[in-house]
Amino acid sequence: MRTLVIGDIHGGYKALIQVLERAKVTSEDKLIFLGDYVDGWSESAETIQKLINLSISNTCVFIRGNHDLWCGLWLDKGATNPVWLAHGGKETIDSYIQSGLLTSDAHKQFFKDLQNYYIDSENRLFVHAGFTSMHGVGKEEYESNYYWDRTLWEAALLADKVAEKTLEDILTSPKRFNHYKEIYIGHTPTTNYKQDSPIKAYNLWNIDTGAAFTGKLTILDIDTKEFWQSDALPSLYPDEKGRN
Repeated sequence: MRTLVIGDIHGGYKALIQVLERAKVTSEDKLIFLGDYVDGWSESAETIQKLINLSISNTCVFIRGNHDLWCGLWLDKGATNPVWLAHGGKETIDSYIQSGLLTSDAHKQFFKDLQNYYIDSENRLFVHAGFTSMHGVGKEEYESNYYWDRTLWEAALLADKVAEKTLEDILTSPKRFNHYKEIYIGHTPTTNYKQDSPIKAYNLWNIDTGAAFTGKLTILDIDTKEFWQSDALPSLYPDEKGRN
């Protein structure tokens, strides 16, 4: 059985189907999704339906992203806000209306059941954005940090530049990272750093390869580090702008 981690999808249903096929995903594979399933491209409702179907055939873990929080509040309570609508929310609303899935109880429950983070049996952490507590996740932490924080990623980039060759280096290494064997995140597109493939910094892997914008959707095998990608999302949705 493989354990595969999947980056931010942002309503790119075609990319999800494509990358699942390219990775030759079977029912034996465990799938860990890092959040932001909606907002961006035109098939958010279809994406959620596919994830629900996968949860029946596969062992799946679904992490909550900031966009999922917004969408879940809208589906459950009809709540919207200008920031969400301007960052893909309008496209998600249109998708739900056009797909006929607006009143689906299964979809509402999907968003309610999302996890803020997941730690596997080998002490590998999966979280959408990050955390700030020096004690690790679940301790002295604002819940919103799990799907909004970017300081963890920024700290990983800085720590990666420091070679731990002395006792002083080891003692001053970022303590947040020492709690976990590896950390997997999304939220901050690697395309911001002119890369459309996963980036490893320190013991952290960023799997958000810009599917919301001009990049691709990525699946990575956490044991072998082999990865598979969809085509760039604009080529799959040539008549749309995504979140460009």
